[in-house]
Amino acid sequence: MKGQRGFFPRSSSPAKPDAMHDIAKILSDLSHVYAQSVARLREDIARFAEDGALPPASRRHDGSYCYPELRIRLASEPDNVSTGRSFGRLTQRGTYACTVTRPDLFADYLAEQLELICGGYEVSVTVAASRQEIPFPYVLDGASAAQIGKVTPQELARHFPATELAHIGDEIADGDYLTGDGPLPLSLFDGLRTDFSLARLAHYTGTRPEDFQKYVLFTNYHRYVDEFVDWAARQLDGEAYVALSGAGGLYLDAHTDDARARLSDTAWRRHQMPAYHLIAPDKSGITLVNIGVGPSNAKTICDHLAVLRPEAWLMIGHCGGLRPTQKIGDYVLAHAYLRDDHVLDPVLPPEIPIPAIAEVQVALAQAAEMVSGSGGADLKTRMRTGTIVTTDDRNWELRISQTAKRLSLSRAVGIDMESATIAGQGYRFRVPYGTLLCVSDKPIHGEIKLPGQANRFYEEAIAGHLAIGTTTCALLKAQGARLHSRKLRAFNEPPFR
Repeated sequence: MKGQRGFFPRSSSPAKPDAMHDIAKILSDLSHVYAQSVARLREDIARFAEDGALPPASRRHDGSYCYPELRIRLASEPDNVSTGRSFGRLTQRGTYACTVTRPDLFADYLAEQLELICGGYEVSVTVAASRQEIPFPYVLDGASAAQIGKVTPQELARHFPATELAHIGDEIADGDYLTGDGPLPLSLFDGLRTDFSLARLAHYTGTRPEDFQKYVLFTNYHRYVDEFVDWAARQLDGEAYVALSGAGGLYLDAHTDDARARLSDTAWRRHQMPAYHLIAPDKSGITLVNIGVGPSNAKTICDHLAVLRPEAWLMIGHCGGLRPTQKIGDYVLAHAYLRDDHVLDPVLPPEIPIPAIAEVQVALAQAAEMVSGSGGADLKTRMRTGTIVTTDDRNWELRISQTAKRLSLSRAVGIDMESATIAGQGYRFRVPYGTLLCVSDKPIHGEIKLPGQANRFYEEAIAGHLAIGTTTCALLKAQGARLHSRKLRAFNEPPFR
């Protein structure tokens, strides 16, 4: 099955009837199989590194190094009555399967999905080792890596499962897969694809995957990090929010003033897209990622964050204002996107419309009213709603004579290099998305960024802009499952969100 290549399920016995819908037991079984595979792989690597002992040949054929597989079987045709949910639905009779990594990290997510399916359908559930092997780089933590000494990755790859990129893909998310005689996909991502992204998240953001929260803010300007860290550290109360962690080793677990002074000056140099996490006990807090500039970065971070299945992600960066009545520091609420970023064209052609998510749009507008203290016509003097152009050309201004008509036809009110990519990735990976930008310059109207320019109105707008983003997250959290629009779901959709 494309999208889960290298996955050849082993036969397993059906679950006992009295345990069939015991979610805790299912999660425990997943953890047990995963822990056994990881421990066995680590032990064999350590022996090889110590004295050159080769692993038993059977290891590569009997599932010893493999991810656990979760299978759900529906024996009868479902009635397909609308539940109003965008996920947790079985649309046809058959067996659904996926491999799972890090069951501890995904326990709450898996429990939610299983409760919906087991509570709504007469299904059988089984857990067993799959035939999809765990690549050795994903099990070598700091202690394990120290043990292997001078053994090279090339030597390990000769005897242990390695990262085969040909086996990793997004065919399920992109609807480009054939099940044949195999099981139907249960989730958008299998264990191999997930582990690939968890490793990349740690690399790019300088933070642990465990610290990422369910609501994500993206920005393209470092000053938002200062504001977020200051604000987040003041929210720490030991109950609603228990810690603030971030790139460069930032970690606070008590109310702190002027927390930006704790930021590492080297985080940006060491990590391409540093992240900062206001941690809630149930992971319902807020993560801020400074993704830098450009659609490539925007695609990269979303490719990897998507495996964590966040509840929503929002862009709160900067843009160029395209209307003469706009002022520096004004806001733009995107309700449409002109996609000139091109980075997603092979998997999401530009003629595919990216719809605004009503629930997110309403929350952003409501948050803007709450933070600004104004609404209606008053708010419209500070915030425009319209089309955002996302370009892959940082010097688009040099081609304005060729692009002016296209910008005019689109009725665009702002231009940036990330927003449409983030929205497109949200659409592609079924993650609710939204965009509220702040006007930082107006190039076609002669208001450009100058060295040393300090526009006080613009500087003050950053704090307000961030407050709108964090308030929006709180409003979206209150919506619960209603946030997940069915307009993001495809015809042949996997049951898991």
